[in-house]
Amino acid sequence: MIGLAIGLAVFVGIALGLLGGGGSILTVPLLAYVAGMDAKEAIATSLLVVGVTSLVGAVSHARAGRVQWRTGLIFGAAGMAGAYAGGILARFIPGTVLLIGFAVMMIATAVAMLRGRKNVKPAENGHRLPVPKIVAEGLVVGLVTGLVGAGGGFLVVPALALLGGLPMPVAVGTSLIVIGMKSFAGLGGYLSSVQINWSVALAVTAAAVLGSLVGTRLTALVNPDMLRKTFGWFVLAMSSVILAQEIHLTVGIAAAALTAIAATLSFACARYAHCPLRRLTRARPRATAAA
Repeated sequence: MIGLAIGLAVFVGIALGLLGGGGSILTVPLLAYVAGMDAKEAIATSLLVVGVTSLVGAVSHARAGRVQWRTGLIFGAAGMAGAYAGGILARFIPGTVLLIGFAVMMIATAVAMLRGRKNVKPAENGHRLPVPKIVAEGLVVGLVTGLVGAGGGFLVVPALALLGGLPMPVAVGTSLIVIGMKSFAGLGGYLSSVQINWSVALAVTAAAVLGSLVGTRLTALVNPDMLRKTFGWFVLAMSSVILAQEIHLTVGIAAAALTAIAATLSFACARYAHCPLRRLTRARPRATAAA
């Protein structure tokens, strides 16, 4: 099963490379249900995978000048404080509760991916960075990341674009620095009370990084909107598996049924001009970030 988990981590990395974010939402269930780790070890290990993969992805963005270092370091420092606090706080929360919280984050991620992102106008020259808002947002996002190992790019990019006033490409590149910083801070908080299997963790991380490099090269060959929506529905389906495991089989079946109904309606709406769900599912200009 460990070998299977390492193999599947390559596909998680490919998803990260293709989407620029969202793939990491699969790391925790992969580690928990395939590698057989308990909830807290899975979350701690996922923070290592996400942190390393994000920083590797940030290199190409930095070389292209798509990283705003001042904003990223302010947000990242606040995120690190929140993530470390979340990692410490997690010792007092049952693993089942953390996994249910993770399922909620998966649902939020999936909805964000299905909706797409609104276009955000680049900041004007001389835009003054709203430091208190950036720090507050960084603390909240970091706390969520530290607690459940999720809440990365799909929260960080809007925060950087809306609060920091960054153009979307720069927000994406900067978010990778932020995610890497707060993932390692959250890992530090977990390591104060959780032991992880370093050989497995490093093997899964290496596989995910390899997959992300492959995914990046495949980006030009895949329709990004179709991929984003397909992955969003897949994440929703995965969240129903966790709900079935951690709450009750009936809850998981109900969530899966709702996902199937919503996917069917969305598919039907794509073929008819007048559909009330079109506002929810129509594609918007794409922006991505790592998680």
